[in-house]
Amino acid sequence: MADINRDDDDVIEIALPPRFAMGERVISRSVVRNDGTYNGKDIGEVLVGKGEVGFVRSIGTFLQQFYIYAVEFSGSGHRVGMRAKELCTLDHLPDEVLALLGERAAQLDQIR
Repeated sequence: MADINRDDDDVIEIALPPRFAMGERVISRSVVRNDGTYNGKDIGEVLVGKGEVGFVRSIGTFLQQFYIYAVEFSGSGHRVGMRAKELCTLDHLPDEVLALLGERAAQLDQIR
């Protein structure tokens, strides 16, 4: 029992402020499949695709170590709990990233 692996993360995220705020636009950095905690969907079924845009609806914690962000994805209609490492902000992109995105930055701005 003493050998519990907490996802190879030694950092206690909740010692710092949350990385994202409620209402913030975020994008999924990975595919999220149902681990059995999402009712009405089969285990392994895709809930969120990589690159889907959503909004942070609430912020909770898990194992007194991690923040869990409840993200609502309007495209699929799913509300899924995700870790910060699975998300990227769309509201606070650095200027150099916006410059690289060019016209696509304006398209992202329309998603609100």
